[in-house]
Amino acid sequence: MQIVTDSGTDAGLVAENLDELNVRIVPLVVTLDDATFREGVDITPSAFYRLLEDAESLPVTSQPSAGDIAAVYRRLAVTDPDILSIHISSGLSGTLNAARAAAALVPEANVTLVDTKTLSTPAGWQVVAAARAARAGWPIEQILALLGRIRAATEANYTLRDLKYLIHGGRISHMKGLIASLLNIKPVIGVEKERGTYVQLGMARSFKGAVKELVAQMERQHAPGSALRTQVVYANDPAAGAMLRDAVDRRFDCTWLPMGPLSLVLGAHTGPSMIGVGYAPEAVFADVP
Repeated sequence: MQIVTDSGTDAGLVAENLDELNVRIVPLVVTLDDATFREGVDITPSAFYRLLEDAESLPVTSQPSAGDIAAVYRRLAVTDPDILSIHISSGLSGTLNAARAAAALVPEANVTLVDTKTLSTPAGWQVVAAARAARAGWPIEQILALLGRIRAATEANYTLRDLKYLIHGGRISHMKGLIASLLNIKPVIGVEKERGTYVQLGMARSFKGAVKELVAQMERQHAPGSALRTQVVYANDPAAGAMLRDAVDRRFDCTWLPMGPLSLVLGAHTGPSMIGVGYAPEAVFADVP
């Protein structure tokens, strides 16, 4: 079995040996000032944020085309027709629908689609767990059950200084976003599990206060000192990411995965100030090969 995902899952931050795990990444796409880039192919996150500083317009993002995904399926099916295609939340991106259309174009492939209902490294946790289980010879039903447990147990929470990118992208209420922007309120945003869309969990009047509120949100779900798998991501502010990491580390018994920049396409939705943390009980991963 082979694994296909999109660059929005940030699976490369979860595990560096994706080729050895038979994981293939289809790039998401961002357009800035009429120039279009495929993530991880045409542009890096650092280069993107440099361009964003001087851009005359806000970025626009898009999912891979069905044809591009179908080309990957078709190539992989030559050696192994069984493909598990795992993608960022259908509530935030059209990538899963594009993958569904792609599967219909490649009848020689046996494609199973998975909606992670989340994004960035918490979605990548599902990708890497599936790849390791597949390499160990697990049947598809057992892999899907594992992904369901990880999905149910994992949270992805974020905060940011500037709401204009989320407002522009239409992924939060324009009125709530406008009011929050006028009041200079910093939101704490999560991803709810039913539809996989953003939800406001709290707010603060300063960025440091929002970091405290983010950790407090974690404490409402897990007792301080709990053993958690944790991973911090940032858009273009590693110092703020380190601040969040330290705040979480003081409150929980953390098994840390590497901190790093999230998908630049996701950063285009949120802007350069975004930081976030994915977390779940470490016990959930005990049986992952």
